[in-house]
Amino acid sequence: QVQLVESGGGLVQAGGSLRLSCAASGRTFSSYYMGWFRQAPGKEREFVAAITWIGGYTYSADSVKGRFTISRDNAKKTVYLQMNSLKPEDTAVYYCAATRVHNLKAGRDEYDYWGQGTQVTVSS
Repeated sequence: QVQLVESGGGLVQAGGSLRLSCAASGRTFSSYYMGWFRQAPGKEREFVAAITWIGGYTYSADSVKGRFTISRDNAKKTVYLQMNSLKPEDTAVYYCAATRVHNLKAGRDEYDYWGQGTQVTVSS
């Protein structure tokens, strides 16, 4: 069992930055790959970025490459999403998730555990 708690969302102007955090707990959390997803109103939940606890290998969606960076702190059992140059279209609820599938390109349906989500709103 893995528990995930996100934090760090809020309201920011276009061009600004936010850092989201996802605190993980559970005895075997390090065996999971971690991902960030987002869901805007009326849209499907979409992949943003993923990372491995071991080695810190990452993969990001094309829409956020060069602007968002996923990272992790193994000692704190926390995954981060640094979001820079935010755009109004980045407005969404952001979710942290964990998957047993060892594939950075794992799809949404392959993730086993989800956090409660944190709202990010980017004003123009």
